[in-house]
Amino acid sequence: MLQIVLGVVAAVIALWLVILIVRGVQPNDWLYGALALLEVGLVAQLVVGLVRLSGDHAGVNVAAYVGYLIGSLVLLPVAFLWSVGERTRAGTGVLLVAVVVIPVLFLRLHDLWVAG
Repeated sequence: MLQIVLGVVAAVIALWLVILIVRGVQPNDWLYGALALLEVGLVAQLVVGLVRLSGDHAGVNVAAYVGYLIGSLVLLPVAFLWSVGERTRAGTGVLLVAVVVIPVLFLRLHDLWVAG
């Protein structure tokens, strides 16, 4: 359920970023607040994922699963730092790519869990 909520939040933020890119407007504090909210959700996802691993997880590739959890957590801060250094549409595009990749990582996490 948390992954679905975070995926919807990421989709809304992605749409917001597309509008900013088309209009040529720089991200503002509201967008950064939404990104921070998404990052808090990713921290919660990491905790939930690690708790799930403490239970029955026979057949799950633990290293890959934890790697995707950590990767999704690190993605936004790296994109944010990149976009702050690149105050153009390209910087906003980097944020867009990061936000779009997050639901893809969730799908991969789901696939890893189901395969196990």
